[in-house]
Amino acid sequence: MLRIGAVAAAAPALVTAAAPAEAHGPRTTSEVFGHRGASGYRPEHTLASYELAARMGADYLEPDLVSTRDHVLVCRHEPEIGGTTDVASHPEFASRRKTVLLDGVSVTGWFTEDFTLAELKTLRAVERLPAVRQRNTLYNGLFEVPTFQEMLDLRAKLSRELGRDLGVIPETKHPTYFRGLGLELEPALLRTLERNGLNRRGAKVWIQSFEAANLRALRPQAKVNLVFLTSASGSPFHDPRTYADYLTPAGLKELSRYVDGIGPDKNQVIPRNPDNTLGAPTTLVRDAHAAGLKVIPYTFRAENQFLPKDYQSGTDPNAYGRALDEQITYLNTGIDGLFTDQSDIGVLARKLRR
Repeated sequence: MLRIGAVAAAAPALVTAAAPAEAHGPRTTSEVFGHRGASGYRPEHTLASYELAARMGADYLEPDLVSTRDHVLVCRHEPEIGGTTDVASHPEFASRRKTVLLDGVSVTGWFTEDFTLAELKTLRAVERLPAVRQRNTLYNGLFEVPTFQEMLDLRAKLSRELGRDLGVIPETKHPTYFRGLGLELEPALLRTLERNGLNRRGAKVWIQSFEAANLRALRPQAKVNLVFLTSASGSPFHDPRTYADYLTPAGLKELSRYVDGIGPDKNQVIPRNPDNTLGAPTTLVRDAHAAGLKVIPYTFRAENQFLPKDYQSGTDPNAYGRALDEQITYLNTGIDGLFTDQSDIGVLARKLRR
């Protein structure tokens, strides 16, 4: 098996150049969350991606959690793995391709709940966005699908090596879907945290979910922080309330009874104007802080196509734009952290924040 560190060390990290003195402000407590690791540089949710994010200075590493058929938590963005592994090239698994209703949406592909852990370990990760991150395709086929335990083992190892306590922010993916399959995510997550001495107050752990119901259910058992993720539109699955309802001052006050923070779409913090330029900040950060909640928006990416029009550079949608400036602008709203695919940019933005 290829050594993870050898590949991680070869990252195209940004050079941290000295900035003009006037760009430096007081040290901020805003934290950098490695979104699916350093997914801008390595295929997401691989040990190589997590390690690289840590070495770039991320404070927290984010594993999205789904379940195998034998109820082992593994790190994948979705239960459907056709876009993130080489499963389509395995003829022995061709018959497992199917269509399911995933939180009300018809999805066709291969699903983790149809594979044992041993079977998943025969697959290899591939880049999910090959047209956007062509360089990441260099690493296709090199890395396994890691278990949550393997990710935590890496976190502990790197914490010792780097001399700092790396945080972890697991997300329960589609908890209602897995509950319906008899593969509840929450008990397995809590057991794993307990086994690693991490389900305790003061541990650098957040549990996140786009569903409020499972966070309410987790609150009596989880001693760690909980964060409610919100979308710029729509509602949590099987929830009569919209995400917008939850983000009113009254909704935030209610949320504060069972969660410690919110993870909004970044456009809910600073929306786009009709011409796709960046607009003026909303009151969300102020309102959430008034309710005692942290605010950690997602997702900050360097490519032009993900940036506001006035932060883009050139016409290539996959080229890097002014991502550093965008993140500094958001940090200046008072957010408590940010999810970024390029942890080095987040770390530098925090350093240069005015």
